[in-house]
Amino acid sequence: MKPELRLNNRLLPILAALLIVLQLIMPYKGWVILLVALGGAWLICWLWALSLARGLAFTREMRFGWAQVGDRLEERFTLTNDGPAPAPWIEITDHTTLPGAHASRVTSAGGRDSLRWYVEAVCSRRGVFTLGPTTLRTGDPFGIYTVTLQDPATSTLMVMPPIVPLPVIEVSPGGRAGEGRPRANALERTVSAAGVRDYLPGDSLHSIHWPTSARRDSLFVRLFDSTPAGDWWIFLDMDWKAQAGHGPDSTDEHGVIIAASLADRGLAAGKAVGLVAHSDQLLWLPPQAGEGQRWEILRALALVARGARPLSELLARARPSFRQLASVIIITPAVDGSWLEAILPLLQRGVIPTVLLLDTISFGKRTAPEQLKATIGMLTELGVAHYVITRDLLDQPEVRPGHQGQWDWLTSPHGKAISKGPRRDLTWKALS
Repeated sequence: MKPELRLNNRLLPILAALLIVLQLIMPYKGWVILLVALGGAWLICWLWALSLARGLAFTREMRFGWAQVGDRLEERFTLTNDGPAPAPWIEITDHTTLPGAHASRVTSAGGRDSLRWYVEAVCSRRGVFTLGPTTLRTGDPFGIYTVTLQDPATSTLMVMPPIVPLPVIEVSPGGRAGEGRPRANALERTVSAAGVRDYLPGDSLHSIHWPTSARRDSLFVRLFDSTPAGDWWIFLDMDWKAQAGHGPDSTDEHGVIIAASLADRGLAAGKAVGLVAHSDQLLWLPPQAGEGQRWEILRALALVARGARPLSELLARARPSFRQLASVIIITPAVDGSWLEAILPLLQRGVIPTVLLLDTISFGKRTAPEQLKATIGMLTELGVAHYVITRDLLDQPEVRPGHQGQWDWLTSPHGKAISKGPRRDLTWKALS
């Protein structure tokens, strides 16, 4: 930390200069006494502030670099004064962007003293946040000098959406009875291509069809005759025109939580799960299995925001990527059914989607109930499994901790996660 000393009272130099002039014009013993007293006090305050500037040290540590909504963030602060002069007041200002995290405080420290304290906060919102930097202000007891120390150390905290228990949602199996082919083995997937399509972010470089890419001067990937059996494609509709509500009580936030919870459920069952959404950019995660894919999906959902692309466009763009054996899960607040036409080609291929309709009326949007009824009727006629999700479904989530499994949790009636049990001394990581 680079200290900065600032003289608060600009009248002192003027007063000292005035006393010197008076002594020169009208020699008087009193001027000398005043000048010596003023200079002595000035020097003492300067030395006091200099001791604080050189002696103060500040360390800020945290336990984790990422969390889920509902997890408890814990930070440890250490303030050391190695100088002989005490700090009668120390103002600590925290510039953290995490909502609900308040580390600013006013304290004091004696000479050769050390202080340590803890700050806790429940992560209430998904996203990427910055812990720090921190500003320390102190000074001499008379307020003549102010010492400012800037601690530039920061750390990025990724807060992912929570995993919550959902009602029974039966995902339609990939393909109709008797349709499709068995899962292709690795060799077959390597050599048996049924065509090509445009490259999308997230596609494996191993699947690029280089002859076609070179011929058309654009990247293309191979389409295989078979999509692995049981793969889940989750489509999250983030079109801002279809959303309702604001903040945590919005269709997009509920959609994100549902997508995260379904992805967790599928991956836990051994499925390969993919995610498609559109905010500022296309979010495209092809189906993969394993714990790594779980965190990739959660990271993506931590950042996704409302966009301007309709669901029908997403479905049309991704259509060539899955075949008969894929399971498609659509999460959308577009109860007007403007996207229904886009699922007809899927049905013709034997891909049966599962639709989760977010009831926008329960989120405060003035939507004609007839639209929802008409969409439900059409889905029923098409034989598409569908579920209506209302706002109260996630009003009281039993938030499951993410990686912080060492904590015991209670959930308040308002859905706030409250930790119980003693603090355990885990590994701390200093901000850098």
